[in-house]
Amino acid sequence: MKLLITIFQDEDGAFIAECPSIPGCVSQGKTEDEAEKNVREAIKACLEVRAELGMPLTVTTREVEVVA
Repeated sequence: MKLLITIFQDEDGAFIAECPSIPGCVSQGKTEDEAEKNVREAIKACLEVRAELGMPLTVTTREVEVVA
């Protein structure tokens, strides 16, 4: 399964990685690579819990265009 993740650096310098398709699936690391590794593990754990609870594994995400 391929999922998109986002990675950004917070005000304290930590890299935060999130999976928008799985609400609440967030991890962090000291580097982007570490954050990516950690969010992969978090994704696996989140998918297991969602399956055990009978929840949909992911939610729908969309790309939209916003005219400013």
